[in-house]
Amino acid sequence: MITVLAVHFAVAAVAPFLFRAWGRNAFYALAAVPAASFFWLLLQHGAVYSNSGPVDEVFPWIPGLKLEFAFRMDALAWVMSLLVLGVGALVLVYCARYFKKKDQDLGGFGAQLLAFAGAMFGLVVADDLLLLFIFWELTTILSYLLIGFARTRLAARRSALQALMVTTAGGLAMLVGLIMLGYSAGTYRISAILAQSPELVAGPTGSAVGAAVVLILVGAITKSALVPFHFWLPGAMAAPTPVSAYLHAAAMVKAGIYLVARLAPGFAETPYWQPVVLGLGLATMLVGGYRALRQTDIKLILAYGTVSQLGFLTMVVGLGTPDAALAGLAMLLAHGLFKATLFLVVGIIDHQSGTRDVRKLSGVFTSSRALGIVAGIGAASMAGVPLLAGFVAKESVLEAFVHHAQSGPWGMVVLAGIVLGSILTFAYSARFMWGAFAAKPGVDRTPFKAVRPSFLAAPALLSLLTIVYGLWPAPVDAWIQPYAALFASTAPDAGTPAEQAGHLALWHGMTPALGLTAATFALGLAMYFGHTLVARVQDRVPGWIDSDRAYQYTIGALDDTAVWITGRTQRGSLYFYLAVILSVACVLPLVAMLASNKPLPDNLYFIDPNSPLQLVAAAGIVIGALAAVKANKRFLAVLMVSVTGYGIALMFALQGAPDLALTQMLVETIILVAFVLAMRSLPAELRDRTGGKYRVVRVIIGLGFGVTMIFAAIYAMGARIATPVSLEFPRLAYEGGGGLNIVNVTLVDIRVWDTFGEISVLALAATGVASLIFVRSRGDRILMSADVAEGTVGRHPGVDPGSRDAAALAISRKFAASTRDAWIVAGRTLAPERRSIIFEVVTRLIFHSMIIFSLYLLLAGHNLPGGGFAGGLTAGLALTIRYLAGGRFELREATPISAGTLLGIGLATAAASGVVPLLLGGQVFQTAIIELWLPVFGDIKFVTSTIFDIGVYIVVVGLVLDVLRSLGAEIDENVETQATAPAEEQEPLGVPAETTARGQS
Repeated sequence: MITVLAVHFAVAAVAPFLFRAWGRNAFYALAAVPAASFFWLLLQHGAVYSNSGPVDEVFPWIPGLKLEFAFRMDALAWVMSLLVLGVGALVLVYCARYFKKKDQDLGGFGAQLLAFAGAMFGLVVADDLLLLFIFWELTTILSYLLIGFARTRLAARRSALQALMVTTAGGLAMLVGLIMLGYSAGTYRISAILAQSPELVAGPTGSAVGAAVVLILVGAITKSALVPFHFWLPGAMAAPTPVSAYLHAAAMVKAGIYLVARLAPGFAETPYWQPVVLGLGLATMLVGGYRALRQTDIKLILAYGTVSQLGFLTMVVGLGTPDAALAGLAMLLAHGLFKATLFLVVGIIDHQSGTRDVRKLSGVFTSSRALGIVAGIGAASMAGVPLLAGFVAKESVLEAFVHHAQSGPWGMVVLAGIVLGSILTFAYSARFMWGAFAAKPGVDRTPFKAVRPSFLAAPALLSLLTIVYGLWPAPVDAWIQPYAALFASTAPDAGTPAEQAGHLALWHGMTPALGLTAATFALGLAMYFGHTLVARVQDRVPGWIDSDRAYQYTIGALDDTAVWITGRTQRGSLYFYLAVILSVACVLPLVAMLASNKPLPDNLYFIDPNSPLQLVAAAGIVIGALAAVKANKRFLAVLMVSVTGYGIALMFALQGAPDLALTQMLVETIILVAFVLAMRSLPAELRDRTGGKYRVVRVIIGLGFGVTMIFAAIYAMGARIATPVSLEFPRLAYEGGGGLNIVNVTLVDIRVWDTFGEISVLALAATGVASLIFVRSRGDRILMSADVAEGTVGRHPGVDPGSRDAAALAISRKFAASTRDAWIVAGRTLAPERRSIIFEVVTRLIFHSMIIFSLYLLLAGHNLPGGGFAGGLTAGLALTIRYLAGGRFELREATPISAGTLLGIGLATAAASGVVPLLLGGQVFQTAIIELWLPVFGDIKFVTSTIFDIGVYIVVVGLVLDVLRSLGAEIDENVETQATAPAEEQEPLGVPAETTARGQS
């Protein structure tokens, strides 16, 4: 089973390449996949129906979470797979002649259709609730793509979105039900849950199980288009006809029917099962049949007929008796055969005549008798005419509900409703044949191209199978009996399971079911011939009774509500946003603390008596915070905020956390530099100060948030009832991670997945910042000075050798002490008032030392304070100092590799440190400790997690470089360009006037 799935998805992945080479004939290659799978399925018949029972395939995935790839092929799955794979292969063959050679994106369409066949097969053989849900949602997404194939048509896009929203909403409800059911049962294996279903329903979890079943049924009725969610299926007819024939007749809409059939043996006796299944099923059957009689599009006649039949099938498979189970699967197969036939016939009519309107089609049967015969077989089977599959199945259905009618008045009502629905079915079947093939008085004969045998082959084969099934139902009966036996009564006088279920047969004798069939035919013919009177009655029904219109009103109301809420919450005011966020962050923890009614811990103290310097650090933090609030200059405000950060770093150091103190100090410094660089494009003064009538409210919110967070932390510390997991970290760090620095070993080993996610977020954030500032590139277009000196500037695409940048570097090159090894050459390109000789000298002294120190932090971090993050920040600070000393050209000299490349190399290095152990037979990110002796160095203990730390180091350096080039070099260039531009071309950059004047001088 897993092989069948893998082949379907693998071929779907390469399908676009096949279509490029073979055109529409590639559909034949795609059809070979479900066809081969179909023959494989036939070979599994002996194993599935043997005494050893169903065939299971289980592949563990995440045992701790009880997740596994569990597949099970039993009688129900085998019968459903026949329909999914067989009809899927024929539909793909049909596509090879349905589409024109000039049609676009057939590769994507073919890939999606084949992938859908694989997903549907996975759905019916899945023996795990969560795995079933995954395939369920895959069919939803692929259905959305297939319905919206004609992307340029508004109707197709709207219908695809409508189907997606309805089925996804039901799928979410179903997911909740699946989780509830799995949790109540203690397992997510469907076979195990059904085996213990009597205990689940009757035990203490009975109410929860009942609610879970109802939620699962919500997913089923949305997927199978039952009332009140039936409207999406006729709208989905905007899809190409092969999609309608496969998804909306034989496969996807049967997913809900399958789910009901799968759960019925165990949960048909739950309290709400019968009202939901029988009530909504009967309503759907009647509404669909009624609406089918009103349509003038032959495809919509079939669409509403499908809605009606889906309600019919839901009632039968959900009744929960052996004879109904037998009849339900028999009807499911028959419906797949005749409805797929009719949809494919509609596609041929539309393709050959260019219309599907019953008011324009005339004389088509005379133009193509073979097509008319094929369609007639399908329509007759749909109407339940004898000798065909539909008749055999419908007789069994009527027999089952005749028995059910003896259970009480409700059973009689259901039986009467089914008979009325069957009358409607006969009437719209006749209307379909009349509308598609009859010669209509006063209507010109419809021009109709000859139908090629290859085009007619698929529906003809399906109609032939319909005849064979009707004349020889014994094989189908044998396929279904094991499933029907699951419903067998254990009463002493109930008889054998086969006797309880009955048998499929062409002739059962003169039975009440046969009498009901005869009445159905008579009244159906009367309704067809009295269509004028029927139309008058239908015209009297108010137009507002329309589920599609109700859906549109609902969506419109949701849109209006969203606009109203957005307009009152998204005001564009930072003060308002912060007030809402901080108020919620105050109220919720406060309510939780008050509700807990727990006292504060006893061992509280204001200042640690062993570290009185904390009082100094705290005073600095408070002074910095107050000064930041009162500052009237942006730079001063940011500087005061940094004072609070440095104070927190001092707190960490005093509490014996040197790693945290070092990292906090480096991060605070980098953030300070980034803010200062960015603020050059903003006015120096903070003119829009906080004030007005809400000032007191803001003060209260700010103080309240701070106090609430303090007490939340205190309560959290006092609420601990279990031993902290961190107490094991020292032992794990040394024994498992091979290091003494608990913080660093935790980051690169114990919780390496968290760190990998964090550096991925850093790379994404850096890319986002760069994309906001750079339009075409990532700021790497500043050339190295060697290019200028060697006269190769002009060879670079898009670079003008006479540009200002090239000239500035060329002049500075002349003053270099060495043309080969220039050092802070670009400092001479700065304006005199921006240049500092002392800063340049200091940079010369400390740059290399900082780089060496950063490498020391990287390599020593496993046992001493440091690590890849701290080392990367130190190297980033070294680059920052060099940029401040020499400007943007010097930054380019210092880093010939782009920031994006560094980020990619860092992520790749970190990922490789996780993948390589897996390839060597270990686990992802597994650490190895290598001890060796080297000359000069002596005994060396190397831990492979250091490789991951190297990746972190490179990512952090790339991040800092991206910030410097985004907020530093790019803004420098914009300011210089603006300052040298003619006055009439200058645009305000937000910089003070005196800065622009200095730049011009």
